Amino acid sequence: MFSTGPARSWKDWVSRSSLTIVTIVLAVLWAIPLLWLIVASLRPPGNPMGPGDVWFAFPLTLDNFAKAFELAPFGRYFVNTVVIISMVLIVQLVTITLAAFAFARYDFPGKRFLFLFILLQLMIPTAVLLAPNFSTIRQLGLFDTRLAVAIPFFGSAFGMFLLRQAFMNVPRELVDAGVIDGCNWWQLLWNIYIPPSTATYVAFGLASVSFHWNAFLWPLIITNSEQSRPLTAGLARFTQLGEIGARWSLLAAATLIVAAPILIVFLIFQRRFIQSFMHSGIK
Repeated sequence: MFSTGPARSWKDWVSRSSLTIVTIVLAVLWAIPLLWLIVASLRPPGNPMGPGDVWFAFPLTLDNFAKAFELAPFGRYFVNTVVIISMVLIVQLVTITLAAFAFARYDFPGKRFLFLFILLQLMIPTAVLLAPNFSTIRQLGLFDTRLAVAIPFFGSAFGMFLLRQAFMNVPRELVDAGVIDGCNWWQLLWNIYIPPSTATYVAFGLASVSFHWNAFLWPLIITNSEQSRPLTAGLARFTQLGEIGARWSLLAAATLIVAAPILIVFLIFQRRFIQSFMHSGIK
């Protein structure tokens, strides 16, 4: 018999090296726009971008950041964003928990049809719902409020589906033991279904916060004042500052101000983020 050890080791090394190279290339490609954004935000305000000097211009300055804070109340935008995200996440956690518990625990007529009907929301583009949602908000008298930004997202088909799968993986023996001990439905939910699903809650929370932090079109449409406008909608005012459109150095600085908080949080807690998604079953 012939040994295949050295040949297999060589193949494994080539495979690992190739994977590492591809990962590095993808990381560099992902980082290039961010690096360009940082460099562009440090360009002198009076130095326009030309074909030959897109990247660097000297001297580097922080004047664009100071000017951005003068032109827009980023403190108010940040508070609005945090309030909207918190409002959405708290209500979503309640609605998806109750819906997922009902679909995982009980059998009732039309259960399969209703479940599929809810999942159909995942196939509907958000832009299709802008007009009816806007009309509903106007009829409710909530236009230009933080509540108006949050209301359309109080339910989440994705979160309900994700949590239902987690609840269905709870051992049946634990549920039966709780029933024998006399637990009612909310005691079963709180003591048996929710504790093993912590990773799923964390994963959904991260996805929800990231999505609503970056949401732009709906907040831009439904808000009209600084009192309710979140960070992303506040960026719109930087696109029409010059006679020919956006001032890119100033826009880059404003974009970094908006993106920096969630980017810093991700860099600090990235290991926790990845572990939550892996344990929740999101691939």
